[in-house]
Amino acid sequence: MRRFISRKIMKIRHPEKQNKPVNPIKRKPKWIRSKVTNSKDFFLTKTIVNQNNLKTVCQEANCPNITECWSKRHATFLIMGDTCTRACAFCDVITGKPSKLDPLEPIKISNAINKLNLKHVVITSVNRDDLDDGGSKHFREVIEITKKNNINTTIEILTPDFLRKGDSYKNVIKAKPDVFNHNIETVPSMYRIIRPGSRYFSSLELLKNVKQIDNKIFTKSGLMVGFGETKDEIIQVMEDLRSADVDFLTIGQYLQPSVKHFPLHRYYTPEEFKELKEIAISKGFLLVSSSPLTRSSYHADEDFFKLRQKRVSQLNAKGIC
Repeated sequence: MRRFISRKIMKIRHPEKQNKPVNPIKRKPKWIRSKVTNSKDFFLTKTIVNQNNLKTVCQEANCPNITECWSKRHATFLIMGDTCTRACAFCDVITGKPSKLDPLEPIKISNAINKLNLKHVVITSVNRDDLDDGGSKHFREVIEITKKNNINTTIEILTPDFLRKGDSYKNVIKAKPDVFNHNIETVPSMYRIIRPGSRYFSSLELLKNVKQIDNKIFTKSGLMVGFGETKDEIIQVMEDLRSADVDFLTIGQYLQPSVKHFPLHRYYTPEEFKELKEIAISKGFLLVSSSPLTRSSYHADEDFFKLRQKRVSQLNAKGIC
């Protein structure tokens, strides 16, 4: 009797990278070590995410801080599916043709936030260039339903650039998130290779427009280092972001996800991250987080509290409140 063995066809995460050269991954230095824990809260977070069939950037982007964050019940929710229409050279999120939007996702996200009893939540998304509005209306619905059902939870969003989608980004601003984050990711000279589907000055313009439309919303952006950029280029990005009136800057180490991703040029030392933080603070940012394992949503709840305190102090100094 013949036996037929069924095999699950594994989806290739990055089809566009299949013919790329193999780039060996450099050994991590001693200062880059993730905290491993198996706490009850870690498994609670995992259970709630899985039971609601939700996606998190913690899982999809292979974040090094997942065990630490989930053990604090902190999860960064990834909306609009797990498949991105861009092909950034650094990112481990699946690339390809996305599925249809889940109309129940806003309710699922809201319920998960409630079960985790989150005081601050970060919500991000894949790029959805296939949608006329880039997914901005869906983003708005997620924010509004989350606000309605979690009145004591502050909301931080990490959005795509909504490139070539006109004023669609305004849908997100109308929902009034507490923090609007859009990552600049790298220096302008690296964009063609690192972020081929994005435009540096379009990202700056988005951040600038958010602040001009609603200056009560905190704006935030993140930069990775280790691609081969120069210190002068990093400083120029800082100045460009301050010109866009960005409040909060995060700087973290690029960690190469696989041998097919963009090759890591070098690891920055903790001392270098400290120096970059001091430079950024001198440029006028309200808050700067700079360390090897810093990511956009790493310690986001604690940083939001600091951000609010910084603004109050700033306004007091000006005699406004």
